[in-house]
Amino acid sequence: MGKILNWNELKDVIERLKADGKKIVFTNGCFDVIHIGHIRYLKKAKTLGDILVVGLNSDRSAALIKPGRPINTQDQRAEVLSSLEMADYVAIFDEETPYELIKLIQPDVLVKGGDWKEDDIVGSDLVRETYSLPYVQGISTSKIIERIKNL
Repeated sequence: MGKILNWNELKDVIERLKADGKKIVFTNGCFDVIHIGHIRYLKKAKTLGDILVVGLNSDRSAALIKPGRPINTQDQRAEVLSSLEMADYVAIFDEETPYELIKLIQPDVLVKGGDWKEDDIVGSDLVRETYSLPYVQGISTSKIIERIKNL
């Protein structure tokens, strides 16, 4: 079994890890064009527990929240994320939010980036700890795409 799991596989793995006393951290996003902001964010998220699960927006759900995106397919994005040592597991979700996935695996910690208030983070009602981590100033996928278009 690799790091990219379907929901049922992930649920089984997380149940075993929790039974072994592991602290599960969950984060989510499109992770379309990986950049230094993503790397720093994922590294910090990983320090908040033992196991980092990344919920990845499917192509359909990414397009719902970011018109004209994604640039890379969900399978490509999942493979890139799974190659990062700090990401223990990756699961794709097709809904607009990861609420049902969070509800299924019941992580201990929920992490989002940027301007999110901790109480407004989707799934915060399902976990013990919620964190909003700051963005790297001036770095975003949208800005990178814009710079490429202007070359």
